[in-house]
Amino acid sequence: MIQFPSYLKSKNLLFSIALLLLGSTGFAQQKLSLEEAISTALKNNYDIKLVNNDIRIAKNNVNPGNAGMLPQLTADYSKGGSRQNTVQTAATGVEKKSDGVKSTNQNYGASLGWTVFDGFQMFANYDRLKELQKLGEVTAKGTILTTVADVISGYYAVARQQQLVMAADTSLDISKMRLTIAQNKLAIGRGSKLDVLAATVDYNADTSAYLQQQNLLRNSMVTLNQVMARDLNLVFEVEEQIKIEENLNYTALAGLTEQLSPALQSAFINKKIAELALKQVKGQRYPTVGLNSGYEFSNSTSPTGFNQKFRARGFTYGVTASLNLFNGFLQRQNERNAKIEINSSELNLEKTRLDLNAQLLTAFQNYQTNLDLLKVEQHNLDIAKNNLDITLEKYRLGSIAPLELREAQRNSITAITRYLDAQYQAKLTEISLKEISGTLNIQ
Repeated sequence: MIQFPSYLKSKNLLFSIALLLLGSTGFAQQKLSLEEAISTALKNNYDIKLVNNDIRIAKNNVNPGNAGMLPQLTADYSKGGSRQNTVQTAATGVEKKSDGVKSTNQNYGASLGWTVFDGFQMFANYDRLKELQKLGEVTAKGTILTTVADVISGYYAVARQQQLVMAADTSLDISKMRLTIAQNKLAIGRGSKLDVLAATVDYNADTSAYLQQQNLLRNSMVTLNQVMARDLNLVFEVEEQIKIEENLNYTALAGLTEQLSPALQSAFINKKIAELALKQVKGQRYPTVGLNSGYEFSNSTSPTGFNQKFRARGFTYGVTASLNLFNGFLQRQNERNAKIEINSSELNLEKTRLDLNAQLLTAFQNYQTNLDLLKVEQHNLDIAKNNLDITLEKYRLGSIAPLELREAQRNSITAITRYLDAQYQAKLTEISLKEISGTLNIQ
């Protein structure tokens, strides 16, 4: 956290008051911890809710019935009739005419069908459903990791912006002091109007910069509220200190990536799904055997028929078997396509592994560079702060010109901005490394 000059620390109170006034709806300011932000996002984030629904659907689909292992029992009912005018001619040549002859028929019963063998397709399908559930869980993990990474990035973006607002406020206070001194000197005849005008221009410029930083702070709060899926108008304050883990090891992260990366796990599961699809296709080479049984009741009337009434009830049963002998070479085509899909899934697995390793290596190199830059900017910040303190003291004593103070003031703001940028970038690369390797803490 940046240390400001002691005579400017009273501005902290003004900054806190300004934060209270940021929200247009008048919500009270709250102190938001990183743990609270992550917990809120895990509870409210819409992407996480949607992916959790997908998991529930995939879990519901994993059952023997959906895989085709269980029998099917159906109940049937039908009733109908007819009214006809008929002409019947007997063998003797006698004709019999009937008008409005009414016939009825009624059937109902239950039937049971069970495929007991289909070339092991049902077992492959059941395994595929289980793999789809695993795929959904891995996808959910990836979504959670991405959300947590967004929360942490957004949280420290607010922390960075808070300190930039404080730095702009400090610069504004210096410009106000300089303007007051210039006005007092002019009032006692020891200053010039030119100094007052120059001080006024710089004060107005710093006021504009301060307002812009406040607006950026408001926007960063809105972004974090959006990730947490809560009221966008909520105003809050975060911990300003950005803690960076400086001892991450590339070799350890690379090993953990192989074990924990959701992207790599998804590619591996898709390979298994492709292999199970080939088993299903090969199963079509085998015969399909089914059992069927049922109970049926039939009742019909036909006044002009040989039997004017007919009624039957009883059980039915049987065995069916079918074997595909030739389907236009589609079986061979489907098997070839399934093998190609397996090859594609293997290539995708290797590509995903290569892409992750490239991302990890790039992120780690950026991480090391940003840590080095942070040390440089920290040293530069200390120098700029000391330079500003000395320049301010000399300005009070009247031993330097206002332009020298302004230059020291600009150098201080630039040093603070560069330091905060380096700190934030170092934190972002740390987050990226942990997200890629699947080691980001989601608690």
